[in-house]
Amino acid sequence: MLNKELLVSTLAPFGLEIDEGCFKRLDTYAEMLVKTNESFNLTAITEPDDVTLKHFADCLVLLKYLDIKNGAKVIDVGTGAGFPGLVLLLARPDLKMTFLDSTRKKLGFIGEVLEACNVNAELLHMRAEEAGQSPEYRERFDLTTARAVSNMTNLSEYCLPFLKMGGRFAAMKSAETTEELLQAKKAIGLLGGKTEKEIDFNLTEGIPRKIIILKKISQTPTKYPRPSAKIAKNPII
Repeated sequence: MLNKELLVSTLAPFGLEIDEGCFKRLDTYAEMLVKTNESFNLTAITEPDDVTLKHFADCLVLLKYLDIKNGAKVIDVGTGAGFPGLVLLLARPDLKMTFLDSTRKKLGFIGEVLEACNVNAELLHMRAEEAGQSPEYRERFDLTTARAVSNMTNLSEYCLPFLKMGGRFAAMKSAETTEELLQAKKAIGLLGGKTEKEIDFNLTEGIPRKIIILKKISQTPTKYPRPSAKIAKNPII
């Protein structure tokens, strides 16, 4: 399913390599993704080269820009079909990963992939704003990830509450998000974060991408995250 040569050549300029065991796990995931997608919509991207580039290589590039310690606690918010969290976990099975999504069927798919690859993780069927207020999950994680979920203002409210002090939130975005980040500046500060890095790169020619990394520098006020209706109706501006 995955184009191994394309994956290797795309990752090489970023100084990233994957061993045979990692590739087999990722390839199993890709095959299950496309097969499951025939009966349950998980992704609009199904062609092997597109899946290789736009899903798998794209997520793996996070490992270039994030120094993730061994055994780090990571939560992938709004994980959907498992991007980027499941790709990261299959490349780094040492991670203590939590997959958060409000759709049980998507978590069921992730569970099937984990079983097929003999990798363990927590599947959390909750809304992000509920989990972010739960003592079990609030300010418990070293890293929060999210990909194509919402704008940075609302994403920050959903994702920053999960982080321990000094933890990081990595938002995977398209290239055109500079204005979005400026608009989110107040929210990021209010929620206890600061923008640490904005990384612009070309995944390959014609595919510009951006990773925004926020660092947790103070506790998130207890009123946040608010219910999703309030977040949507009255964003922090």
